[in-house]
Amino acid sequence: MSASLLRRASLGVTAVACAALAACGSFDSATRGFAGHLTPYKIEVVQGNFVSSEQVEALKPGMTRLQVRDILGTPLLTSLFHADRWDYVFTLRRQGVDRQERKLAVLFKGDVLDRFEGDTMPSEAEFVATLDRRKTGAKVPVLEASEDSLKAFAAKSPAPVAGADAFANAPLPASYPPLEPASR
Repeated sequence: MSASLLRRASLGVTAVACAALAACGSFDSATRGFAGHLTPYKIEVVQGNFVSSEQVEALKPGMTRLQVRDILGTPLLTSLFHADRWDYVFTLRRQGVDRQERKLAVLFKGDVLDRFEGDTMPSEAEFVATLDRRKTGAKVPVLEASEDSLKAFAAKSPAPVAGADAFANAPLPASYPPLEPASR
C-alpha cells in the first residue's frame, strides 16, 4: 500500500472518530428522553407464593400442617435439617414496578403450628394496586345489577321457545349408549 493511500485512510478514520465523539456530546434532554423509551424488554420474574395479610390473619397457633398448607399453599422452602420450619418467600421483578420481596417463616412444634414471623404482608387489594404500572384515574365499574337494569334486561330478552319446559322436565334415560365400541 502506498504511503499517500495509507495517510488518506488514517485521516478518514480520524475524521469518523472525531464525528462520532462530537455526536456523543450532543445528547440533549429530548434525545435522552427518546432513548429512554427504547429500552429493551425486561422479563417479568415472579417467584414463590404471594401471601396476603388476610391469609396471615387466618393462621392460629395449634393448627395442623395440613390446615396451614390449605391457607398458605405449599411452602417455597422446606429443609431436612429444620423440619419444623416452612418458609414462604415471594419476589416480583417487573419492568416499571418497584421490586417486591416478602418473607414469612412458619414454625411448628411437632405437627402443630407454634408461631409465624416475617414481613408485614399487604392485603390482596394493596398488592393488586402495586401491579398496575399505568397511573389511570379510571373508576372501577359497578359490577352489581340494579333492579331497574334487571327489569330492562328481562324486557329485551327473547320469548321462551315453545315446548322448552316440557323438554327440561323430561325424565332422564335409564341407560346411555357406550362411548366406545365394544372390544372384540
